[in-house]
Amino acid sequence: MHQGNQTTISEFLLLGLSNQAEHQRLLFVLFLGMYLVTVVGNGLIILAIGLDSYLHTPMYLFLANLSFADISSISTSVPQMLVNIQTKSQSISYESCLTQMYFSIVFVVIDNFLLGVMAYDRFVAICHPLNYMTIMRPRPCILLTVVPWVLSNIVALTHTLLLLRLCFCDSNTLSHFFCDLALLLKLSCSDTMINELVLFIVGLSVITFPFALILFSYICIVRAVLRISSTEGKWKAFSTCASHLTVVLLFYGTIMGVYFFPSSTHPDDKNKIGAVLFTVVTPMMNPFIYSLRNKDMKGALRKLINRKSFFPLMP
Repeated sequence: MHQGNQTTISEFLLLGLSNQAEHQRLLFVLFLGMYLVTVVGNGLIILAIGLDSYLHTPMYLFLANLSFADISSISTSVPQMLVNIQTKSQSISYESCLTQMYFSIVFVVIDNFLLGVMAYDRFVAICHPLNYMTIMRPRPCILLTVVPWVLSNIVALTHTLLLLRLCFCDSNTLSHFFCDLALLLKLSCSDTMINELVLFIVGLSVITFPFALILFSYICIVRAVLRISSTEGKWKAFSTCASHLTVVLLFYGTIMGVYFFPSSTHPDDKNKIGAVLFTVVTPMMNPFIYSLRNKDMKGALRKLINRKSFFPLMP
């Protein structure tokens, strides 16, 4: 079936979220709607930050990167799923599958790192307000933006190169709506011990280090806020990080709910639920969280929508 380390499989079959024919139209409409909301919502945030000079600060630079990562994350899986539903085809080429897996890893990892960086930014702003502009100078900000992208690509490249050495002998069916690394490892007929060990160590590190930074930052933030005498001052300080904290709770709450609590449902269904929450629901919710809970962002979005250049055909 295979020669050396070369696979004879040229494509994989993605079974999607449901094999019921009557569910396909509903899934298509639902996921198309969520995809458009995510792209438009996060796109507006990027445009608002780019066009409003008042938002040219470190916090909004990181938010723009998070919005771009969210658009990219949902775009790695949902368009392919919509095409498969529309064409009634479940196939994806071997090369496309690995490419999809690579970018899905990149954007999940970058979300972790960016949430950690944003927590550090809030820590500096609240705990060291007088030194904020000194600490968060343009060069450190660029570094805090670029390093997560580099690290996430290194993580994805490591998993992809390790996967290339594996053989796929008989089955090419994935019970998922995109090419997930864990399922590809299960499908392989090669020894995957090294892949699974790297997946465990790197995956644990990718979750643990940003979460530790977030936890440390918010412990310091809470202590600093409690030292403020006035209630108004406490609320003003806390409100600057309320949106970020909401996103953190949504992101890591999903991880705990899906992967750390036992469930009586089938493992495949649990993996699909987790993937939908990470790649679709969370990216869709982020624009609403930041626009509804952030006065500056609401003002920037209002100005963006009212700009005549944004709607050039309107009188």
